[in-house]
Amino acid sequence: MKLTKLAAAAVAASIAATPVLADLVFPSLDYRTGPYAANGIPFADGYADYFTLVNARDGGIGGVAAKVIACETGYNTEKGVECYESTKGEGALVYQPLSTGITYQLIPKATADGIPVHSMGYGRTSAANGKVFSNIFNYPANYWNGASHAVNHAIADSGGDISGKTIALVYHNSAYGKEPIRTLEELSKKHGFKLSLLAVDHPGQEQKSQWLQIRREKPDYVFMWGWGVMNQVAIQEAANIRYPMDKFVGIWWSGSENDVLPAGDGANGYKALAMHNVGSDFPVFDDIKKYVVDAGNAAGAGDQVGTVLYNRGMYAAMLAVEAAKTAQEIHGTADITPAMMRDGMEALVIDEAKMTALGMPNFGPTFSVSCENHGGPGLGAISQWDASAKKWSLISGFEPSDNEIINALIAEDSAAFAAENNIAEGCK
Repeated sequence: MKLTKLAAAAVAASIAATPVLADLVFPSLDYRTGPYAANGIPFADGYADYFTLVNARDGGIGGVAAKVIACETGYNTEKGVECYESTKGEGALVYQPLSTGITYQLIPKATADGIPVHSMGYGRTSAANGKVFSNIFNYPANYWNGASHAVNHAIADSGGDISGKTIALVYHNSAYGKEPIRTLEELSKKHGFKLSLLAVDHPGQEQKSQWLQIRREKPDYVFMWGWGVMNQVAIQEAANIRYPMDKFVGIWWSGSENDVLPAGDGANGYKALAMHNVGSDFPVFDDIKKYVVDAGNAAGAGDQVGTVLYNRGMYAAMLAVEAAKTAQEIHGTADITPAMMRDGMEALVIDEAKMTALGMPNFGPTFSVSCENHGGPGLGAISQWDASAKKWSLISGFEPSDNEIINALIAEDSAAFAAENNIAEGCK
């Protein structure tokens, strides 16, 4: 939605005619401790640093300072809910749980409280149906898109046909890890491949039996839905049995530097899905260096800038800022409420012109959000690790998933949720 001259004038008049407004509050459910800290830290740093950049470079969002309230969850669902309860009264505009388990618990709570949740690329996949999940958003892509992207890559890698082949899914034995199973089962029926399921219990340090089974059965491809130390162990185990790394594909939460560096040269060629671009060759990083790191205001030591998960936290913050700007435009005020923020998220448009203006050209897929679709188009790319250069590179563009199957699953699951919770489907 473009800012009309009338709306722009209204926002400007609102700012000029009122005293200094309270900060726009963005809670950050961090986990800088515990078995998943190595992955939680760079995301939290990127999320906080982008808001610091917006305050220093742009004077805030619509002239109002952004305030990040960090609350440590340790990737524990109960602590995550406690963080939500302790921060929601601070004027929280949107929550980014960074945990599927926490997201599931917050869906009814945040909806009842009128606060939006952005579970970017995780959480309950059917929350993409905004007619049922009015306050939950998971753009630009979800786990079921990711499952389809991985299958599509295997099909392309196999010359267009994977009938008769075997795909093993190594997954975190939690709500997170189980999310893609139904989609992969449907895709296996469509494409004729055999699906082998290998669960790994939290936190994922013991995987000997799973990889012995892989060595014995020799699946044509291995997909992974892992997080934290589980990823490191899996990649090392794959290297130990000399599984071909170019046939090993992780979800976007299994494709960071932390996951591959411990395996050294053994990780070379490993692939992972990507919902955004990689590296630090974007103008926005010059601004982060100038306004955040060199100014001594980085959330961490500044050593994570440009890594995959730092970029993801920064990307999530950028989407939150742009949704807040959209909300200000829609409602003609800089002093937005959580309900207004929800409206901004539902009307969000991310196009290439906007990303270029933000110093992030080609950083992610272009997309728009609507009441009917809180998940975006579900585009995704493939990244690959070069161990000698110690860097990730995208080896594909942002491509579509099998939305015929995915949309049917979303409709089925969201309808069941609506029936269980007595929700009348519709747009606000």
